[in-house]
Amino acid sequence: MKLPGSEEIVDDLAFFDDWEQRYQYIIDLGKSLPPMDEADKTEDRLVRGCQSSVWLKAHRENGVLHFAVDSDAIIVNGLLALVMAAYNNKTPEQILTFDIDDYFQQLDLERHITPTRGNGLRAIVSKIQDIARESR
Repeated sequence: MKLPGSEEIVDDLAFFDDWEQRYQYIIDLGKSLPPMDEADKTEDRLVRGCQSSVWLKAHRENGVLHFAVDSDAIIVNGLLALVMAAYNNKTPEQILTFDIDDYFQQLDLERHITPTRGNGLRAIVSKIQDIARESR
């Protein structure tokens, strides 16, 4: 399964009647992320502020930022997929101008995840935005 874009994810999630189905969809999105090489799961790539272990690797090519992500928690991989749909393979300017708060609100996500998961999600977003600012 190829990771859909952020707009398609918003539309897909709106299709489901309850949050159990939405959680399953998010988990399935996480399974579609390309696997991260174990050698890339280093201490310096750990995202601080996450309840689970989350690794983030970034590189820039032709003005576009590419990310590799992974977590030791299935649901977090799903949340990472939601973030990757918004940010992966985008220019730093596209990342910094994308309204992530509106995206999360459209997903109705933060009402349905624990506060610690929400804090971790914000830490991931913040790290990606920092990378985008440094890459301009």
